[in-house]
Amino acid sequence: MFSASPTSRNEPFCSRSRYGMLAIRFSMAVATVAMIVCGPSLSARAAAPAQRVVRYRDFGAKGDGKTDDLEALVAAHAFANQHGLAVKADDDATYYIGGKKRTVVIQTDTDFGTAAFLIDDTEVQDRGAPTFLVSSSLEPFQLAGVSSLKRNQEKIDVSLPGTCLVTVTDSHVRRYIRFGANRNNGSPQTDVFLVDKDGTVDRDTPIIWDFDRITAITAHPINESTLTITGGRFTTIANAAESKYTYYSRGIAIRRSHVVVDGLEHHVTGEGDQGAPYGGFIHIGDCSYVTVRNTILTGRKTYRTIGSAGVPVSMGSYDISLNRALNVSFVNCRQTNDINDGRYWGIIGSNYCKNLVYDHCTFSRFDAHMGVANATIRNSTLGHQGINAIGSGIFTVENTTIHGRHLISLRSDYGSTWQGEFVIRNCVFVPAGGRPTSASLIGGSYSGQHDFGYTCYMPERITIDTLHIDDSNPPANYQGPAIFANFNSRRTDDSYVEDFPYVRTKKVILKNVTTASGKALRLSDNPFMFKDVQVTSK
Repeated sequence: MFSASPTSRNEPFCSRSRYGMLAIRFSMAVATVAMIVCGPSLSARAAAPAQRVVRYRDFGAKGDGKTDDLEALVAAHAFANQHGLAVKADDDATYYIGGKKRTVVIQTDTDFGTAAFLIDDTEVQDRGAPTFLVSSSLEPFQLAGVSSLKRNQEKIDVSLPGTCLVTVTDSHVRRYIRFGANRNNGSPQTDVFLVDKDGTVDRDTPIIWDFDRITAITAHPINESTLTITGGRFTTIANAAESKYTYYSRGIAIRRSHVVVDGLEHHVTGEGDQGAPYGGFIHIGDCSYVTVRNTILTGRKTYRTIGSAGVPVSMGSYDISLNRALNVSFVNCRQTNDINDGRYWGIIGSNYCKNLVYDHCTFSRFDAHMGVANATIRNSTLGHQGINAIGSGIFTVENTTIHGRHLISLRSDYGSTWQGEFVIRNCVFVPAGGRPTSASLIGGSYSGQHDFGYTCYMPERITIDTLHIDDSNPPANYQGPAIFANFNSRRTDDSYVEDFPYVRTKKVILKNVTTASGKALRLSDNPFMFKDVQVTSK
């Protein structure tokens, strides 16, 4: 990290800093500058009530939209981080950011205001390096002495400096062994949870796997204060690389707990006939308590490539990615393009997350890849890719309009599994653009012939209270909506054997379910598979 002084951080500003002469000009009145240049030590002045901010122009940024300002941004934040100062962009500036392998590290409050940031991805030295990294000054550390864990274990034998987010891995066990066109050999068993200083596991982030062996376990200290990032109008000039799974990470990576992103905009320009995918302009990982609000994002263009099974597949590209993240909320957010335009991929993808929330959001989809434990979608509208999920716990959808093939799709490439409950209240479901040939509330597929690395479940209990199915103007052969899709068209009698048995839903509770077509809600196109499900209407 850049150091503003070659000696002590308590030396005056007039020490021999590389950026000393620039720093004394950072956004202060002349009188204030005069006091600082030969005044008390920086740490003493930090306690003074006068508010000071670092500005990019004080470190050489031009803000003209042409000059590469990346080095100036890096230096400004390095100085601000060292001295605990906020950063503020100039509202009328356009900061051009080229493709150098450099990352702007943010550890203090930052106000991007109405400034524009132009991120050029046409020539990038390192596609995996984020442009901005929101990080903590509290370093993660390895937990010694923890050799095993049990599902729902309430306490672990550790003493910590404070509450920590713990990530744990057993590389000897493979989970999420993907099936289909993007098949793979799975991923090491992974979990993430919160632990207080005495080792008590937060009951809202329970341990969901047994770990008979632990190959890695890391504690990430939780910051007590909240870091706030406000404003900013970001535009990505998209790459034109070959359309294959070489993800770009040129955005804002959040690796610190207790962060609020408020009022940010992200736009995309320059998408052509081909391009490599993006792993999220906002990428949240190894942290907890993050809120993104009043933010505008952009769905990325869908490209085609060859999957691992050797067949063509649509290639996912995200503007939001979550990985090993807890307690993350998106509030009053939307995307720039039409949420029902199939040319654009779903806005979000997530892995190993717990307690995710959409509230007053308008996005093309919600998606949990390698599991989510507990999720809530409320007061929102979801577009053509709807809700796609696998995981556990309680999934609540309320006061929300959902477009798509199903109200909730259980991802078949990961075993169409949800070990827990679905609760759906006061929702509208618009299947297949409102003119469906078929419609089902719970979608998925399960043959029972593939080992996903875990037992696969349907939600044990599904409660649907006040749902309107907008299946207006259907074709003549439309039979009406079903609760369950046909998960396995070959399983029509007891002769079919599942090598890996599927644990099906026990109970469905229906209250005030209406259809625009006037057609009654049916059990399934394959009623045999769900013959033991108890369906009650209130």
